[in-house]
Amino acid sequence: MSAVDKAFHGLRHMIGTGRLGAGERIPPEADLCAELGVSRGSLREAVRMLAALGVLEPRHGSGTYVSPLQPEDVIGSLSLTLELLPLSGLLEMYEIRRVLEAHVAAKAAARRTPETVETLFALIEAMEATDDPAEASDLDHRFHAEIARTGGNPALASLLAVFRSRSRKYQVFTLPEGPDLRHKSDEDHRVLATAIADRDPGAAAGAAEAHVAQTERWLRALMPPVEEGGAPS
Repeated sequence: MSAVDKAFHGLRHMIGTGRLGAGERIPPEADLCAELGVSRGSLREAVRMLAALGVLEPRHGSGTYVSPLQPEDVIGSLSLTLELLPLSGLLEMYEIRRVLEAHVAAKAAARRTPETVETLFALIEAMEATDDPAEASDLDHRFHAEIARTGGNPALASLLAVFRSRSRKYQVFTLPEGPDLRHKSDEDHRVLATAIADRDPGAAAGAAEAHVAQTERWLRALMPPVEEGGAPS
C-alpha cells in the first residue's frame, strides 16, 4: 500500500467510525502525519482525493472539515467514476435504473401535487415543440428529475441524476432515426405523466420501467458515439 493510500484509508476510517464527525475540523497536519505514519505530501494528496469525493471541505484560512455527509452529495460524486464507463458498462447499469426509476415514479404518483402535474406537462410540451436535440435532452432530464424530486428521497434522486448524466453523452436524437425516436420518447413521457396525474402508482411504475427499457434497447441497437448532450434520459 502506498503512503497516499495509507493516508486515504486512515482518514476514511476516522470518518467512517465517527471519530471525525460531519462538519468537524480534522486534526492538524502534524498530528495526522504522526498518527498515520505518512508525510505531509501524502496526507495532502489524500485530502485532495477525499475532497473530490465530497467527503472533506478545505476552507481557505480555516482548515479542512468533514463535509455535512449528506447522502445525496456523496452519491453525486459517483459521477467522477461513472463518467468513465464505456457504453457496455453503462448498459449493465440499466437494470438498476429500471428498478429505481419505476420506484420513484410510483412514489411520485402517490405524492404528486397539482404543481407537479403542471410542471411535468409543461416540460413535455416544451420537448415536443423544440427542434434542438440538446434542448430536448435538457428538458428530458428536467422531466425525470422532477419525478425523482417528487418521489421524496434526495439520495435516490441524486443517484438517478448520475445515471442520466452518463446516458446523455450518447447522441441518439441526432441520428437519422432521431425524429422517430423522439416521437416515441415524447409518447412515453405523456403516458408516464398521465399515470402520475391520475395518482396511479402501478401504472406510473410500469410506464417508467418501459421508458427506461426502451432507451436501453436504442443504445444497444444503435451504439452511437459519445458526444455532448442529445440523448434521451
